[in-house]
Amino acid sequence: MKTVPVSLPTTVVGSYPQPDWLIDRQKLTDAGVPRVRAREVWRVSAEFLGNAQDDATVLAIRAMERAGIDILTDGEIRRESYSNHFTTALEGIDAENPAVLVRAGRSIPVPRVSGRIRRVRAVEARDVQFLRANTDRVIKATLPGPFTMAQQALNESYPDTAELLMDLAAAVNQEAHDLKAAGADVIQLDEPWLRMDPEGAKRYAVSAIDRALEGIPGPTVVHLCFGYAQLVKNKPGRYSFLPELADSRVEQISIEAAQPNLDLTVLKELSGKKIILGVVSIEDQVCETAEQVASRIRHALEYVAPENLLPAPDCGMKYMPREVAFRKLQALSLGAAIVRSELQ
Repeated sequence: MKTVPVSLPTTVVGSYPQPDWLIDRQKLTDAGVPRVRAREVWRVSAEFLGNAQDDATVLAIRAMERAGIDILTDGEIRRESYSNHFTTALEGIDAENPAVLVRAGRSIPVPRVSGRIRRVRAVEARDVQFLRANTDRVIKATLPGPFTMAQQALNESYPDTAELLMDLAAAVNQEAHDLKAAGADVIQLDEPWLRMDPEGAKRYAVSAIDRALEGIPGPTVVHLCFGYAQLVKNKPGRYSFLPELADSRVEQISIEAAQPNLDLTVLKELSGKKIILGVVSIEDQVCETAEQVASRIRHALEYVAPENLLPAPDCGMKYMPREVAFRKLQALSLGAAIVRSELQ
């Protein structure tokens, strides 16, 4: 396995753009971030979809390698969203008869929690095995976190929110153990809803995250963001829930900083954690230079030691044109290399 640099290893957050021959990008954008299945976005028939997704996954892996990224994912090429791939595979989740929740004035189809949550099979293990077989680099597997999954469903079964979260966390934990066995070096939980419902997060989230990561060896990550740039335009300059993660068992915290111009003083409150910091925005119209990336990394080093900082994009890149995403990852890799050479 290829080793990562001692300081400033680069990583992606999760997704990489799917090719247009695989997915209908307009339908994907119209679907937003689907909570239930969105099979209509795929251009390839069900008979050949798995093979097509494998081929597109290899393209994503090679793109990340050529761009110089140290810690890879599979680009989440097989997913319609970061969360629905896993969530809808759980027993107790009814995604075929969705409910509708109104969020920010928009009606969103969501799965119903119709019974006791249970993971009945490994969902992503084969994906991780495929990634491990196709790269010698350090690899990361991503899963939706229990708090976010609960927020993206209508609970019609559990009288107690904490009990629902613990069952979701147990399912995530079982999956994470299988993903480690399949070859994942790093396990990441995606929890954007932590900052969208900070009061609920303060009551329940840390205990649910700790349960989800219980007994998982190696690096573990929680990712928080403000939403995809293509879908969310106005972003705050601070997180409403972040320092609370200082006492969690997670080792690395992944946060969005480039597009919202995040106030990095908050990193002082996370001194016991490694920080995956967004130094590349996920806006289509902006393509940073290596020096711009280097400047953002230098600023972060005022608050984080080099060995505890992992430069990354702000969030997943799935809604971007592939050529823009590739150029951004190149700038990320080159910018990190610039600062790494300055530290020697």
